[in-house]
Amino acid sequence: MDAIDSVVDPLREFAKDSVRLVKRCHKPDRKEFSKVAIRTAIGFVVMGFVGFFVKLIFIPINNIIVGSA
Repeated sequence: MDAIDSVVDPLREFAKDSVRLVKRCHKPDRKEFSKVAIRTAIGFVVMGFVGFFVKLIFIPINNIIVGSA
């Protein structure tokens, strides 16, 4: 019986925590949603520029390394 309890107890705790989380969740209002959407878009743009500039810097370096071989 102890083996069964060692498996069931974590599942029961997980279920309780999950129910508590779902009860605390709420649907965002328009202002909150737009704020999150704008911040996400800014993050995408920043990461795109970082990737672009890294690629822009490493293409000539790669050409120098490969071209000299």
